Amino acid sequence: MKVDVLIIGAGAAGLMCAIAAGQRGREVLVVDHANKVGKKILMSGGGRCNFTNTGATPANYLSANPHFCKSALARYTPADFIELVEKHRIAYHEKELGQLFCDESSKLIVRMLLDECAQAGVRIETSCGVEKVRKVDGGFTVMTSRGEVHAQSLVVATGGLSIPSMGATGLGYELARQFGHQILPTRAGLVPLTLSGKHQERYADLAGVALPIVQSRVGKRQFRAGMLFTHRGISGPSVLQISSYWQPGDDLRFDLLPDQDAGEWLLAQRQARPAMELKNVLSDVLPKRLAQRLCELWFESRPMRQYRDAELSQIGAQLHDWPMVASGTEGYRTAEVTLGGINTDGLSSSTMQSRYVDGLYFIGEVVDVTGWLGGYNFQWAWASGQAAGQVV
Repeated sequence: MKVDVLIIGAGAAGLMCAIAAGQRGREVLVVDHANKVGKKILMSGGGRCNFTNTGATPANYLSANPHFCKSALARYTPADFIELVEKHRIAYHEKELGQLFCDESSKLIVRMLLDECAQAGVRIETSCGVEKVRKVDGGFTVMTSRGEVHAQSLVVATGGLSIPSMGATGLGYELARQFGHQILPTRAGLVPLTLSGKHQERYADLAGVALPIVQSRVGKRQFRAGMLFTHRGISGPSVLQISSYWQPGDDLRFDLLPDQDAGEWLLAQRQARPAMELKNVLSDVLPKRLAQRLCELWFESRPMRQYRDAELSQIGAQLHDWPMVASGTEGYRTAEVTLGGINTDGLSSSTMQSRYVDGLYFIGEVVDVTGWLGGYNFQWAWASGQAAGQVV
């Protein structure tokens, strides 16, 4: 079989690239070893797909080269994808911080992409594995589980290593290495953190306890969002966000009361409720079980009138700078993204084409560009897919 463009991977980036290429009149074939397209789209956002973020800027991405993502993001913006969503009359809402979700189901986003592919004449083959890729005169020969395909252009949109239960593999990295590209070290991102030993024992029975707003911090990087205790450690948006910046040994801190001066508040509570114990006062602003545990571990709980000014100020300072000693992450099993990947030095930032092999492109998560939690990674998929699709 001969085609103009062969895309390996039927995820967000691959489908967007296929649409853009097909609309230019290119004959496009998309192959994917999974049994259906867009599996990560379907499960994202609790099944409602956080499909973009209106505030997406290059500052919301991690990469060894922070400038690489600028070109693609500037040329295909959240507004461009929103226009596509509205064209298909998909109802959506903003949850918080620019995060846009479908009102109904993420299936609508997949259906939209498939409809656009169909209109552009794109063919999609699922349950079709890639066994071998060779560079030949005039393009590439790709041996798949359904036979040989010859393509002028080859686009690798295989994603990263996250959530192997959904079919994630290292194929994209293997193909990149085959053609001379460097792979930067990969690790799980946007992932729950684990605790061990005494640190895990202290909090294990708090599993399920949630704080609506905390501020997580590693070095100068901080995120303000919710937090959740799990059986193995901690999760929630603030933890997932900071996990992409945290590495074993890093000092991890949380501000448990970011909306108030805890020291001043405690002094006022002593004045207003002198007979009440500290653990009960703290239960007004923290989950009761957590307030009790903090008092067991760090603060001796006494009636408020028994605390001196300096003691309450110190307790307040600790609540704003609460240490957690994480031992690791839950790994790729539950990670939303893969950090690292194909070194962007070997790619054109405007077209995503390999600098070493004409006609070879890498897009989406397989590249060393990783977004924050909240729709940023989908926006990179749309933008990088569009960048390649305009030129393949």
